[in-house]
Amino acid sequence: MNADKSMPILIVDDYQTMVRIMRNLLKQIGYENVDEASNGAEALEKINTKAYSLIISDWNMEPVTGLELLTKLRTGGNNADTPFIMVTAESKTDNIIAARKAGVSSYIVKPFNAQTLKARIDAVCASRAA
Repeated sequence: MNADKSMPILIVDDYQTMVRIMRNLLKQIGYENVDEASNGAEALEKINTKAYSLIISDWNMEPVTGLELLTKLRTGGNNADTPFIMVTAESKTDNIIAARKAGVSSYIVKPFNAQTLKARIDAVCASRAA
């Protein structure tokens, strides 16, 4: 099942080049309704003012990491079940396990392409609809 192309997506990454890459990849696969935050703290502010259908976040950021952002989201509130894809250069098993325990919907290791991103978005949105 393909995800709704008009759904609002939040990209969270402290590296502006990666934000541009993510935005371009999303555009390639048809998503235009994309906001961005430069760290987990800024993301929490945006999430409190707007409902997102998907959050795509980097792991390594300051002052609030992607894992901390995910943990805060999953502990309650209106966004506790929002699909969350963690994007990171870290492929350590411990990190993947920590992300799964925190409630991540999917995990992508950099580098990746538009097809990988589309497959993960479709999968997390399909599981949410089920």
